[in-house]
Amino acid sequence: MKDDWNENMVKKKFFWGDSSSSMQTEGAWNEDGKGPSVYDIREATETTSDWKHGIDRYNRYEEDLDLIQEMGMNFYRFQTSWSRINPMGDGEFNEAGLLFYDRYIDAMLARDIEPMLCLYHFDMPLNLAQNYEGFMSKHVVDAFVEYGKKVVDRYKSKVKYWVTFNEQNLYSTPLAFLYGGTLKTEDTAENIHQIAHNIMVAHAKIANYIHETTDGEIGGMLAYSNMYPATNDPKDILVAREWDEFINQNLLDAFCGRGYSKQVRTFENQHFQLEISEEEIAEIEKVTSDYLAFSYYCTGSLSHKNIPPHVAPNYYLAFGEVENPFVSQNQWKLGIDPLGFRDIINRMYQKYHVPIFPVENGIGTKEEWDGKNSIKDEYRIYYHDQHIKAMKDAMAIDGCEVLGYLGWGLIDLPSSMGDMEKRYGMVYVNRGNHELRDMKRVPKKSFYWFRDFLKKECSEKSN
Repeated sequence: MKDDWNENMVKKKFFWGDSSSSMQTEGAWNEDGKGPSVYDIREATETTSDWKHGIDRYNRYEEDLDLIQEMGMNFYRFQTSWSRINPMGDGEFNEAGLLFYDRYIDAMLARDIEPMLCLYHFDMPLNLAQNYEGFMSKHVVDAFVEYGKKVVDRYKSKVKYWVTFNEQNLYSTPLAFLYGGTLKTEDTAENIHQIAHNIMVAHAKIANYIHETTDGEIGGMLAYSNMYPATNDPKDILVAREWDEFINQNLLDAFCGRGYSKQVRTFENQHFQLEISEEEIAEIEKVTSDYLAFSYYCTGSLSHKNIPPHVAPNYYLAFGEVENPFVSQNQWKLGIDPLGFRDIINRMYQKYHVPIFPVENGIGTKEEWDGKNSIKDEYRIYYHDQHIKAMKDAMAIDGCEVLGYLGWGLIDLPSSMGDMEKRYGMVYVNRGNHELRDMKRVPKKSFYWFRDFLKKECSEKSN
């Protein structure tokens, strides 16, 4: 298997790297003309921080990129903040914000780190949320496309790899209202489908623009987790398949030029009055993907027993998710499943024959630093080691084409819910939820493991 793996890597440069978002890293929430986002007004709770400071990457990016380079990584997926570049979301662009990203990208390239730019990671400009209800509005779709084209035009000579929306399938779930920048929109299946469609239109317009005006590459991105049937009961198998169709396959089909899933379109036509134009459908049907990107952390399990009749599949998890006894659980009761990682790579590649790109993978856990010694995070080493082995099996045994492997938040950052104590990093950042402390960066044991691992990978490849 090793020879097959090395041969696969030699054919095309393999990417090893890290991923993060602007809202979880940059801080500088009101500096250099940045406008407020919906996250900037959220207050800290007993178990979470506010969103104003991140890990101060706005001022410390050189230090963090040095750490990424020291680990041996050659790729970094980051996000531009919409409200840093356009403070109102639909008004004048902020040159100071663009100049920051000029410096940020140049610093990556100076270290031979390939940048991947993500345009939106949940942080809607506050003005667009308050006055238009975020992605419920066609006006916001147009504003996003204008912002996206501005960024593409500015960086197309430096950035080859692009993502429009982080974890786009989450907008097909009840999380659509939180992540889509709405403040008052009613939580209904019809509104979920409208937001999901509007975001797909925005993705299509930017993806098509990139293919028409640049030599860059772009792919759709999902938060992909297997939801296994809880039992062999045909009803469990049915709800697991329906959930996958509505949350994952519908978008994967659209990303790969097939348009929306016929099952989802039939459901929408039978139940909803959606604002969908023929021009929007035509734009979506033009979309192609150079790769399919996804985040992966865990898997779950679905039972039909507690799902009420006539509930849209978008809500199945809220009623039907059950614990899977066949996978280990982390502190947040998420199923750790490396074999599921291999399976998802296969699900996408064998159906669409498009290169696959895992752009987030990692394990969050509570950790405390004693102020002196490196944190011994063997559990993180084991997690990444097992998932990398599963990915290699997907390539060498199953014949899948995989472009790279990116961890998530490999320098500690607040979690998606704002919890600084749920740490994913191979580098500890000395801050808590309510104390900023000195934000010192301290490599953990996993940092040195990954550095040595990548040295060995590069040595074997060259041989």
